[in-house]
Amino acid sequence: MTLIVSALQNLHTFGLPYHASNIVEIQQVRDVAKILSCSEPYVILGEGSNTIFTTDFSGTVFVNRLKGIELQENADAYHLTVAAGENWHALIEWCLARDIGGFENLALIPGTVGATPIQNIGAYGVEIKQFLKSVKYIDLRSGEERILAHADLALGYRDSIFKHSLQGHYFITEVSFVLPKVYELVLDYGELAQLTDPTKHTVFKKVVEIRSAKLPDPKQVGNSGSFFKNPVVALEILEQVQKTYPSVPYYVVNENTVKIPAAWLIDQAGFKGRYMGGVQCHPKQALVLTNANQALGPEVLSFARTIQKTVAKLFQVHLENEVCLLGQKGPTDLSTFAPLEQLSIK
Repeated sequence: MTLIVSALQNLHTFGLPYHASNIVEIQQVRDVAKILSCSEPYVILGEGSNTIFTTDFSGTVFVNRLKGIELQENADAYHLTVAAGENWHALIEWCLARDIGGFENLALIPGTVGATPIQNIGAYGVEIKQFLKSVKYIDLRSGEERILAHADLALGYRDSIFKHSLQGHYFITEVSFVLPKVYELVLDYGELAQLTDPTKHTVFKKVVEIRSAKLPDPKQVGNSGSFFKNPVVALEILEQVQKTYPSVPYYVVNENTVKIPAAWLIDQAGFKGRYMGGVQCHPKQALVLTNANQALGPEVLSFARTIQKTVAKLFQVHLENEVCLLGQKGPTDLSTFAPLEQLSIK
């Protein structure tokens, strides 16, 4: 376990200039005991790619630095057990270097392996739930080590048990995956479908190319990826939107609901490329807010809440933030935040 300086700017990819009371790196499983004995507010981070500190945090930030990859195989599949602090994209590269495929559509998604089941990450027709076998974690209420099998993870669209009954009560230590040796490449996304003689390697390369062209590199411009979830709405809402916007894009979820791209809603609401303070709605991908010019927390919250309110007014659709917003002592509820009157859209 290592105690490090308290600056948070380099510990979350949006890069706001705030501090915590303490920052502690968890490098071995036994270090989790420090969390169990913590009496002040605390938060657990991986690489901070889905978290924004909107002010100084009055508590301890524990950073998951657990490392290690174990590979076993049988005639049908590869079995991976990966420490939660490993970088997700680096794991995909590690697999492809050994000609192990399956993860390639999920390339360049930021964050750690431990975050993948929490969010049930997905992209270009693939979700991590297709490969998850189990998740090992420490129950922070009892200190006991537990294992959740796939069926017990309650995986949904960017959702899992870790966002519900286990929220705030877990520290993930490792994730186990099963990758079949024989599988079909997922090429439903337009540019992937155009690949000639596709392989796991060329799909990976194309996904990296697509994401790099559309999404800003957080090492260059601070951001947390998709700020909002794509809303799932009733057919009645879709029909109302279609009266004004007949060409609204949507994806069928089931016979009663559809998913409308949040980026389209935000773009139609007029925010794409616009600024509020030091925050910009990215000009190539409206779903991404960026730290364009030394942004501060109130500017992020004000812009996000303004987008949320405007989309609700125009389309009767609620945008739920995918990013975890943290205030002085813990999570901040965006829906209750009042945008600062002195800030305007430019």
